[in-house]
Amino acid sequence: MTDVFMNTYHRLPVVFARGEGAWLTDVQGRRYLDFTAGIAVNCLGHAYPALVKAISEQAAKLNHVCNYYQSDVALAFAEKLVAACAGAGMKKVFLANSGAEANEGACKIIRKYSLVKHGPGRHRIVTLRGSFHGRTITTLSATGQAVFHKDFGPFTEGFAYIPPNDIGALDKALDPDVTAGFMLEAIQGESGIRPQSPEYVTAAAKLCAERDILLAFDEIQCGLGRTGTFLACEAYGVKPDVVTLAKGLSGGVPVGAVLAGEKAAEILQVSDHGSTFGGNPIAAAAGLAVLETVNNPAFLAGISRKGERIRSRIQGWNHPQVKEVRGKGLMLAVDIDGEAWPILEKGIAMAEGPRPGLLLLRAGKNTLRFLPPYIISDGEIDQGLGMLKGLLESTGSPRGS
Repeated sequence: MTDVFMNTYHRLPVVFARGEGAWLTDVQGRRYLDFTAGIAVNCLGHAYPALVKAISEQAAKLNHVCNYYQSDVALAFAEKLVAACAGAGMKKVFLANSGAEANEGACKIIRKYSLVKHGPGRHRIVTLRGSFHGRTITTLSATGQAVFHKDFGPFTEGFAYIPPNDIGALDKALDPDVTAGFMLEAIQGESGIRPQSPEYVTAAAKLCAERDILLAFDEIQCGLGRTGTFLACEAYGVKPDVVTLAKGLSGGVPVGAVLAGEKAAEILQVSDHGSTFGGNPIAAAAGLAVLETVNNPAFLAGISRKGERIRSRIQGWNHPQVKEVRGKGLMLAVDIDGEAWPILEKGIAMAEGPRPGLLLLRAGKNTLRFLPPYIISDGEIDQGLGMLKGLLESTGSPRGS
């Protein structure tokens, strides 16, 4: 591999050329079963026919218009997305390009709402330790993990971190004299697939409502059906003031969205916010194809069923290296007795000739993370888990070592 990229990623030794369904093929023709979905991005897998058709047809019609105007496809996408999120109380949407952009927008909505309603000095945003909200300076400030902060200070001020699932700490942190918003992931992704308890989320919604503090759900990774409901917040029975989405929203085309409910829907006004590529017609066309597939009760039930299949099979191994299985739907983690990264390397190395490899993620030193595409079959799940079990038992070395 050529050395032209900045050294920002710990890359595995494989270069992909094409994909189909739950499979990727590298430049040497070796095949790999994908349990990563591009970190929850390729929710419909690779080369999903309806997605390919939507992108191709839109590219032949209109690639981009600036946001002085609207495109028919972006308007249709926005309407369909708001309708899909209406059960969670969402009224309006701002379209962006990424999860970090969506969370930046959420922070601006939170702070302006508080300024307009309560005056200056009440601008703090509370987030959880172990959270991940993005890599811009402000979304790094919102991220409650010191490992991501190293070398990049000073940060945007006005963020405070509290432990997850601690209602007492939450009550104390949501001081209405200084706090504008509380932003959380229903299931934390980057820190190891760690769900918030129903009691905690219910308490958060109650405290925020009583103190007029905006409640924002970061659903960049856990939303859009990943946990078996269209939005993760729906499973908790709460209606946030703000929801952010990205990753799988357009099935592989860069996109982000920040949605707002009744309280905050009219907060951003002309010139308050913007995004050159936000609402891009190609991304919007892809997003429509994703919504038409995913926002379906039977499809969502299939995600839950497949997730339970993975969980029950791993638990049924009673394997000495498996310490815990966590998560919901197709957002799962396995804590192992040992380091996760060598397992990822061995998953790549096992691809030789007709024998496929297995693509996995990690989330922390000792945690394997599974975010497979929603369209993965039962047979492919079983095949991948068989490969995983072999990797855990293997004492072999990665290819090239």
